[in-house]
Amino acid sequence: MKMIKKYRASFIVGIFTSILCSLPVRSAERIIFTFGLLKLSVPVSSLENYAKDGTIDPDLNPYLKDFSTKDKEEFRTLLTTQLPLNPVMTSRFLNSDIGEEILVNLGKAVTIEGGINGKYALRGAIVQSAFDKGGFTLLGFLQKFPTNIEFSGEYLLGLYQQKSFIDRASQMLSEKFIEFSALEAKSDLPQVDFSKLKDLRQLGKYSYSKEIWQLNDTKRNRQFYVLVFKPKDSPEVKTPVVVISHGLSSKPEDFSDIAEHLASYGYVVALPQHPGSDDKYLEDMLSGYHRNVFDFNEFVNRPLDISYVIDELERRNQKEFGGKLNLSQVGAIGHSFGGYTVLALAGATIDFNKLAKDCGKPYTILNAALLLECRALDLPHQEYHLQDKRIASVIGLNPVNRSLFGPTGLANVTIPVLLVSGSHDRITPAVFEQGASFLWLGSSKKYWMMEQGGTHVDFSKLDSGITSSIEEIGILEVPDSASIDKEFNAFALAFNEVYTSGNNKYLPYLQSSYGFYISKKKGPEFRILSEKSQDKIIEAILKFRTDNNMNLQWKMMD
Repeated sequence: MKMIKKYRASFIVGIFTSILCSLPVRSAERIIFTFGLLKLSVPVSSLENYAKDGTIDPDLNPYLKDFSTKDKEEFRTLLTTQLPLNPVMTSRFLNSDIGEEILVNLGKAVTIEGGINGKYALRGAIVQSAFDKGGFTLLGFLQKFPTNIEFSGEYLLGLYQQKSFIDRASQMLSEKFIEFSALEAKSDLPQVDFSKLKDLRQLGKYSYSKEIWQLNDTKRNRQFYVLVFKPKDSPEVKTPVVVISHGLSSKPEDFSDIAEHLASYGYVVALPQHPGSDDKYLEDMLSGYHRNVFDFNEFVNRPLDISYVIDELERRNQKEFGGKLNLSQVGAIGHSFGGYTVLALAGATIDFNKLAKDCGKPYTILNAALLLECRALDLPHQEYHLQDKRIASVIGLNPVNRSLFGPTGLANVTIPVLLVSGSHDRITPAVFEQGASFLWLGSSKKYWMMEQGGTHVDFSKLDSGITSSIEEIGILEVPDSASIDKEFNAFALAFNEVYTSGNNKYLPYLQSSYGFYISKKKGPEFRILSEKSQDKIIEAILKFRTDNNMNLQWKMMD
């Protein structure tokens, strides 16, 4: 979702995935293309000459003879295009668990002569080429590769087929989402004239203050800060509370917009830092202080951070809030890794068998979220009791969750849930990370909202510090990004009013018809489904599977 600001480590994964997946493979002397018993090869020197002055020698001619003039020029440009990769940071990233997993996957396609996984040679050639004047180039990468390279046609064909299947499935999902939400909107009762209702996109009537609390959980030897928004002069007997969990390599301040919005309607909002997976941890990793993008113990520590914050609010309730805080029904919002966090708090349990199965499937590189989820396999395989019964409702924004929990783990979630997707999210694709999860949730009060054209993160709001860090690692391709804060704030407020504060007057704002109303003007389009559309979604998935006759490809998505 564009409103959310920083799932930066997974964004880096996305950068490297897109860069490395496009690498045509070569060798120190020859590039060998294999497909079954068929073997074709071309000398690297032929490509060097072609890149230098456009010469097509007899070794290269069979491959380019049917190319148009435009295609030939594009191929030549591809060989010499410079990418300003920082070699030190690139090396550190590729030495992380996530970086190594990417290389292992790529090494199945780009192999050392004889079919040996080329992950180590890949890493060395990428880093060495990044040291070249002007930065990494494809030709430089080929020249630095230590042996002849085999390009596995069979693996790449499978990768291409799998990606094509996913693209078709994503398109189907987006189209069906629009269709089903329109059907829900027509059946919404009562029909509402939203122009006559309060505009929830606007700030509420309460002013608020902002505080930073320094906390120390001595049981876990864990110190972190909490950003707290407190409404002033709130007359309510019971003040509602919402906690917000930031995403991987993010920080509490990134969610100030939604926190301020809720505070203006009388909510106390607490946003804790997760020190093992925040922006500082990423910056330290890129500086060489950690090997990995995040500490795998964060799968346990993050939910415990939220519970500790609620404990702290209970300790301060009487003295600082006059005993007005309603801490028996707390709302929780989380983005990406924070989405995992709030679902765990809602009762979802890790299914290590499901996770191990999914992590062992081919072509897992096509789901960047799975690269993060598979790190949970480093935890002791036991039951983790992370549910906090004080949590009354959760909103998961682009949540990382599907393989971690599976149908068994998500069936344990029985409180109200709102899942949010972006139709163009390449980090936690809706077709993987929210679609099945919506169906598997055990809650009878569940909603799924999709922003048409929405991505995973609002790159326009990346702070300058981390932006420069990402630019140091590689190309920062910033997608078009219109602010959708106000629209999401309206949905988040309505959801918490109904399911955290118990105010059913806000139920009309959770109808599909409100999504159409709020998207009338030029800007982002929101569509929302409820549990009423579950059977239609299942029917559409089964029909798509039958029509495409893609049992092998479907295995990645079952």
